[in-house]
Amino acid sequence: MNTKNIAKNLFAGLLLTSALGTALAEAPYPAETRFVSTKSRAEVIAELQQARANGELLVSDRDHDNKPLASTTTREQVRAELAQARASGNMPVTDQ
Repeated sequence: MNTKNIAKNLFAGLLLTSALGTALAEAPYPAETRFVSTKSRAEVIAELQQARANGELLVSDRDHDNKPLASTTTREQVRAELAQARASGNMPVTDQ
């Protein structure tokens, strides 16, 4: 077999491979389907408010009540604990 035939076959194979790859790349997967809503924005908001009132929503970080915590430790007690930790070597001394 001469080199011209090998070159032609190689070129034809590369051309076919690139054509197939291009054709397959154009097909979206999964097939794209447009979402069309049948409800108005007001209806969706009303359903959301009803679900919140009934307690039907999943719990997430956003739904937690952010209540401030009241400390039972005084400022002087915290400073004394800090001084004790520094004296025992459990906390490094830093300039503030």
